[in-house]
Amino acid sequence: MAQSEVGQKKLVAGILAILLGWAGAHRFYLGDTIGGIIRIALNLVCIAGIIGIIEGIIYLTKSDEDFQKIYIEGKKAWF
Repeated sequence: MAQSEVGQKKLVAGILAILLGWAGAHRFYLGDTIGGIIRIALNLVCIAGIIGIIEGIIYLTKSDEDFQKIYIEGKKAWF
């Protein structure tokens, strides 16, 4: 994946996590259906919104290379 594509994917994932983290939109966007479903379930206890904001900040502070290695290639599901 080209660096510009990684940067765009990171930006979209970070924004989705901050704005729609409670719905797991960022996890669905990254291809992690299970993680998305878990966040929807966690929303019932109001935790996923906070997790989404934290994950969004983490995504946006990673370098493009680290983001690709950890979240796109490694498919890390939590933080």
